[in-house]
Amino acid sequence: MKNKYDVVIIGSGIIGSLTARYLSRYNLSVLVVEKEIDVGMCPSSANSAIIHAGYDPKPGTMKAEMNAKGNRIWHSLAPELGIVFEKTGSLVVATSEDDVSKLKQLQEQAAANNIPGVEILDKEQLKTREPLINPEAVAALWAPTAAVLDPFGAVLAAAENAVANGVTYLFETEFTDFIIDSGRITGIRTTKGDFICRRVINAAGLYADEVTRKAGARIDFSITPRKGSYLIFDPMKITLKNVIFPVPSEMGKGILASTTTHGNVLIGPNNEACDGKNDTATGEDGLMEVFNGAKRLIPSLDLKNVIAQYCGVRAKGNGTGDFIVEKASEVQGLINLLGIESPGFASAPAIALRVIELLKESGEKLEEKPDWNPVRKPFPHFHRMSNVERKKLIAKNPAYGRIVCRCEEITEGEILDAIHSPVPARTYDGIKRRTWMGTGRCQGAFDYPRVIAILSRELGIPAEEVTKKGKGSELVYRGTKECAQ
Repeated sequence: MKNKYDVVIIGSGIIGSLTARYLSRYNLSVLVVEKEIDVGMCPSSANSAIIHAGYDPKPGTMKAEMNAKGNRIWHSLAPELGIVFEKTGSLVVATSEDDVSKLKQLQEQAAANNIPGVEILDKEQLKTREPLINPEAVAALWAPTAAVLDPFGAVLAAAENAVANGVTYLFETEFTDFIIDSGRITGIRTTKGDFICRRVINAAGLYADEVTRKAGARIDFSITPRKGSYLIFDPMKITLKNVIFPVPSEMGKGILASTTTHGNVLIGPNNEACDGKNDTATGEDGLMEVFNGAKRLIPSLDLKNVIAQYCGVRAKGNGTGDFIVEKASEVQGLINLLGIESPGFASAPAIALRVIELLKESGEKLEEKPDWNPVRKPFPHFHRMSNVERKKLIAKNPAYGRIVCRCEEITEGEILDAIHSPVPARTYDGIKRRTWMGTGRCQGAFDYPRVIAILSRELGIPAEEVTKKGKGSELVYRGTKECAQ
């Protein structure tokens, strides 16, 4: 295994993977180290899936700058990487006349942050735009540049494009320390050995504070994780047209109700204390807080139509609450990305490009590759195709004619694509995130046995070694007929 690189990126979330993708444009050897078994197994794939317009951050902050730039970039980057991206716009809904003044404040912030097209809608205009809105709503702030995407799909697309252009990803590889010589970083230590490099980019998200302290940099910076729960509704029972926020408070943007690229209604998040950075457990109190909060926006929500729930954790940093994107002053060769909470996903491409600028300022010579390919072509999505397109696809490969997940119409051909992609899926959840398999009304009840058999066959491992999300999450431990022996 190669152990010398020009640049090492710690973390494979959306910012780490987009940074890798942009760096793949240059004649550099780049390594991404990730402690998990797959990309994006972090806040990057457990969030609200929204590309925020940019009216919310305080003008003059890095958050405001990165959000505004990132939003503009996503509108061209998403089609370039084959990411499903829907330009929904967003609404901030006032349910009393007292809240209308707050909408005007947000509109002024939007102007200060150079966010185009932001306007205040009256009650009738709001009702036309979103028929299911609370009838007590009196006005709303409309931001047309907001959008929704599949957050894991975006991470995967960036990573696949990076790999196609020469970047190396190393999974189940945990960073443990820096190698420092005379005040300069010369490499990192990991659970899979040492890697020599000139530059390290700390994109470790929730763990970025622990990484930077290993270098003696920003030793006073710390991340206090906060978690938020979400509920997902059956699209056969309810759909929305927009992303809908309440008027924000000091605690944040509040509990939203949103459409998604998969057609579900998504509600959440709340703001709860965590029992550590890995605490993604949901509880009845938190979920009911989310449900009751979202019903103030959409009264027709019904708990009977919930099909899934999940929890995401925010990397909330201490200090000003602003993003930190900088060259570490205490040691040479380290770029820190700290406290990247909401709107981190929307800001990600702008932050990644800022990293490129910081590398140039540090003296890194970036020579462009003549054969760099910025386009990533996605694999076929059977459920999004017309019957004519499906027929042609099946004629080329009969595996696309075998439905494995009935609710979402996911085929064996798509599962094979996921397993043999540039960033391959090696677990049930890896396939689930790539294909949306197992996310419908039956929540995988039909597909589990078939997927276990396919993973066993394609990876050349016994069925007992197939896992849900990595070691320790094995799905079966013996065949049913062995019980009688």
